[in-house]
Amino acid sequence: MFKELRKGKKGIWTLTLCLMMVGLSMLLATDAMAITSPAAGSFAYDVYDTFVNGILNGPIGFVGGAAAVTYGGAVTAQGNYPMGIPAVLGGVIILKADAITQTLGMLV
Repeated sequence: MFKELRKGKKGIWTLTLCLMMVGLSMLLATDAMAITSPAAGSFAYDVYDTFVNGILNGPIGFVGGAAAVTYGGAVTAQGNYPMGIPAVLGGVIILKADAITQTLGMLV
């Protein structure tokens, strides 16, 4: 790679410049933002209440999360790790969605 840099290859210089720009952009400070749950009577409260409290934290979310963990465990036991591990992780995320959102600073 360094030989190409000394020879003046345009593609290598472009790649290096892009990587430097990405690295510098990561050093910039940004404001932290958290999403709060809407208050009763505010815009889209009914939609939020139905999806988060009724589905995700309700029986549908529990059954979906438990099914994903069970499926992932069975597939992983058969040796298909690329299919099983994401299923288990997704199921755990669904089951613990309320705790995860509170940990991230979002009030549910």
